[in-house]
Amino acid sequence: MNPMNLPGAPAMAVCARLSANFRRRAVGLFAIWMIAGTVHATPGFVGKVSHVSDGDTLWVQPDGGGAPRKIRLDGIDAPELCQPGGVASRQALEQAALNRRVEVRVRRHDDYGRELARVQVDHQDLGALLVREGQAWSYRWRRHPGPYGAEEAQARQARRGLFAAASPERPRDFRQRHGPCPAPAR
Repeated sequence: MNPMNLPGAPAMAVCARLSANFRRRAVGLFAIWMIAGTVHATPGFVGKVSHVSDGDTLWVQPDGGGAPRKIRLDGIDAPELCQPGGVASRQALEQAALNRRVEVRVRRHDDYGRELARVQVDHQDLGALLVREGQAWSYRWRRHPGPYGAEEAQARQARRGLFAAASPERPRDFRQRHGPCPAPAR
């Protein structure tokens, strides 16, 4: 029997010709793709927003019970409360989400143990909404504009929210210059 008549034999012949280095890279990329797929397949939860701390942090009471969960919106950076635009950013998040049911998909945890998540209200991504309204920046990584780069470009062009100022200061830069905001009085 001719081995080339077996099912999949042409594909196996092509694979046999590939260099070992290329195969290792292909397997590595496949593994990364599989891991990334499982990260995004993390089950989410549904709940009601019970509190908004600032422009990118909220508390969600899960429908399934348990303690409220502190969620930081993944992919955005909103101004600090003591920074120009900070209160307006928090108010925008309150208006969009406070006391409303949301869908939460936790993507990872930050260095402080907070859950970083994509949150949707009425099937609308809250991060995209806040950046599009000019109430937050798309979180950049090196030269990449971040997940909401297009929304930020629209807000800048329309001079909405934070981008109405000539040169709004990023929260990261603000914290480096001034340190953290003082804790609110109770």
